[in-house]
Amino acid sequence: MPTISEKIMSRAAGADARAGDFVLADIDCAMAHDGTSVLAVKAFTEMGADRVWDPDRIVIPFDHIVPSNKETTSVLHRKIREWVGRQGIKNFFDIGDGICHQIVSERFARPGMLIVGADSHSCTYGALGAFGTGIGATEMAEVFASGKLWFRVPQSIRITVDGALPDMVSAKDMTLHLIGKIGAGGATYKAIEYYGKTIDDLSISGRMTLCNMGVEMGAKASIVPPDDATFDFIGRRGSERNGESKDDGDGYSSVYADPDAVYSGELFFDVSDLPPQVATPHAVDNVQPVDEVEGTHIDQVFIGSCTNGRFEDLKAAADILDGKKVCVRTVVAPASRSVLLQAVRAGVVETLLSAGAVILPPGCGPCLGAHQGVLGEGEVCLSTANRNFKGRMGTGGFIYLASPETAAATALAGEIADPREIFTSVKRP
Repeated sequence: MPTISEKIMSRAAGADARAGDFVLADIDCAMAHDGTSVLAVKAFTEMGADRVWDPDRIVIPFDHIVPSNKETTSVLHRKIREWVGRQGIKNFFDIGDGICHQIVSERFARPGMLIVGADSHSCTYGALGAFGTGIGATEMAEVFASGKLWFRVPQSIRITVDGALPDMVSAKDMTLHLIGKIGAGGATYKAIEYYGKTIDDLSISGRMTLCNMGVEMGAKASIVPPDDATFDFIGRRGSERNGESKDDGDGYSSVYADPDAVYSGELFFDVSDLPPQVATPHAVDNVQPVDEVEGTHIDQVFIGSCTNGRFEDLKAAADILDGKKVCVRTVVAPASRSVLLQAVRAGVVETLLSAGAVILPPGCGPCLGAHQGVLGEGEVCLSTANRNFKGRMGTGGFIYLASPETAAATALAGEIADPREIFTSVKRP
């Protein structure tokens, strides 16, 4: 009667594990980006560790402040590059390769894996049936040294979503709606499992959006059970299904909850009539239908981040902006180099540029608010990212969160706009 999380933890710990148990688990993949690898390596060195446990299982992407914004950052980048070289870590991704969560999803995440990342949005990997979770830099140092980490096995919440999403309403709108209903702390240290026809119909991109924001409800992990869409995605990146066992070819088998699995709670949602959603400052769970905030003045629109920087997101925005001009500064950051290349080949980048948008190198960009797209005092941004707390993109700025469709409509209007009214004839990709 175990849940997905209990099964993955049991396999990783080599013993039967249930919610509430403390286990020492073997890590399948560990990730730290430029912002956290510095701290992890410092702690690793202070521990007296010399060599990482397995250089092939460690992924180091540079994504948060890329290209470097100042000499101090450049020095830190150089130190990590040198450490990566000394450790023989081959899975290093330098500036312009993309956001850590996109890279891990594109290349490494597989069903049944236990993946830790020194970044809170590592729950993204649940879109591929993995248990992905964020840990601290000091914890990552321990993982680098031993390949193991202590966990308390989380209780699980089962969320079922049914109904076809209306036109101009996408996975981001559904995700914001769920967060608004459940609350920013409503799933604290729980593992969320998603079910229902709506979830089945989501693309992998949409599932990544959904799982990415699990942590905004406090969740430890956020998981969609693997299905044909999962296997097709993995197959396209070079892995293979192995017969009826659904083994992806690297020793990780897909994991499903037992029919009588025990959950700490079950929630049901119908999104058939869901309107576009907007999270208003300064809380991610302060969610309202778009018509409640329609007409709000906007100074900047940001389309990108690990939540909504994939090709599907850029294409949705480009379809709305095609042949038109934005009237506020509009910044677009593709989630990875492969996303950017796909968008170039499909003509999406040309459409966005022609509409007046600015294309940044693949990376976190304005989401971090460190060196690109920082807001001035009193300025307002509508963003497709995942957080809108005060100071996220500038100490005096205000952030509204929404879908790429709503972002594109807002860029055209200069104020929060309903994409159904701006471009009702375009359907989701």
